[in-house]
Amino acid sequence: MSSPGVEKNYLSQNYVEETKFGFWFLRSHTWQHHVLRVAINDLRSLFSEPLPVAPVLLDAGCGQGKSFQLLHQVFAPSRLIGLDADPHSLALSREEAARLGLDVELIGSDCATLNLADASVDILFCHQTFHHLVEQHRALKEFYRVLKPGGYLLFAESTEAYIDTWVIRWLFRHPMHVQKSAEEYLEMLREQGFEFDAQNISYPYLWWSRSSDFGLLERWGLRKAPPVGQREETLVNCVARKPVENAAP
Repeated sequence: MSSPGVEKNYLSQNYVEETKFGFWFLRSHTWQHHVLRVAINDLRSLFSEPLPVAPVLLDAGCGQGKSFQLLHQVFAPSRLIGLDADPHSLALSREEAARLGLDVELIGSDCATLNLADASVDILFCHQTFHHLVEQHRALKEFYRVLKPGGYLLFAESTEAYIDTWVIRWLFRHPMHVQKSAEEYLEMLREQGFEFDAQNISYPYLWWSRSSDFGLLERWGLRKAPPVGQREETLVNCVARKPVENAAP
């Protein structure tokens, strides 16, 4: 996620530069505590099996490194890798890792061409990154390639119903032609060969993901949130597994 006002040597030909507000937001308290923390805790709850022990964990689209501490606390990786296509964000990630005293390997790369070996990652964390990617199918194929058989993709995304709203289009910048619904994202995961059941999926209905009223009507007790199946989903989280017995899609 890019940094306006800084020399632009992005490591992707299709990089969509973020707005100044967006870049600031990605280091805000709201982002860290109401978005990142909530998503990581929810993804942890979606595992059907015990967590991998001392995993190799890749944060694809690590931005400014605000996920590092939470990922370290929840998954206790033996090797933590942060990847981003914006050199300035990587520099900020390096500063964040040093501030936390964490050993994080940082890689400058496009998600569609990961500079990692086949079957080298146990957990791939992709949080609010996929909707920024123009080459989504290539990126998903790369995610599958670098995951070990039995490895997990932790997928957390905003849907088109959220991204294509006036307030988000005004404050942030996204490639609008690749935005998808929750079910379309899940179908992409299935088509690539990932496995998951209903218990591995959640549809968070969080206040910040509803730009029409930001959940105020429910918080004021004026109405109840509609249940899943009776609303347009704005977020989808999924813990998807690469099959153990078949390393090829």
